[in-house]
Amino acid sequence: MSVPIEQLLDKHFPTFLDTDLVEAIKEHATYVEVEEDDLLMDIGSKINTIPMIISGSVKVMREDEESHELLLYYLQPGETCAMSLTCCMAFKRSEIRAVAQEKVTMLTIPVEFMDEWMKFRDWRSFVMNTYRMRFEELLDAVDSIAFHRMDERLLKYLNDKSNSLNASEIHMSHQEIAVDLNSSREVISRILKQMERNGLVKLGRNKILLLE
Repeated sequence: MSVPIEQLLDKHFPTFLDTDLVEAIKEHATYVEVEEDDLLMDIGSKINTIPMIISGSVKVMREDEESHELLLYYLQPGETCAMSLTCCMAFKRSEIRAVAQEKVTMLTIPVEFMDEWMKFRDWRSFVMNTYRMRFEELLDAVDSIAFHRMDERLLKYLNDKSNSLNASEIHMSHQEIAVDLNSSREVISRILKQMERNGLVKLGRNKILLLE
């Protein structure tokens, strides 16, 4: 790695001001690179490290008893995985699947430091803010399912996906989107075609360009 860990922390985790915490991270963190579509964590696997995302985007999902996947959230630079933290604190195996949407760089922290570093105010704030942010996203997801039509949910999904990738063109099949939204490919295709007629998107083969 050409960039020192302290410089990465300063840029992507600027709330870590405690020099003792920074020194602890520098001593125990490992710099990791993963490629697009690589599996970072799977359901049932033992959690050995906590990810701290430096660049790229990670898709985090759960799975029901019939192996249907449900999108939970995306991890962006400067973030960590709330579900990983929860499983670590409860000494449980992973309840989520995490997949890189693009090339991802991150720092990984051995799980044994999760509790030990709670003595640092900056680390406590980081953990609690992670939980708060994911809880707010969960409320948004519940509101979306309970109160919004599928076309509204689809448009929000596409905008969230675009923001997570920092790109207006999304490379996904209609089936992949249907899985994330717990819908059918036919429904998603029909809504996307209507959105194209309304000038909201431009459709291509396994790609969608957001126009607004």
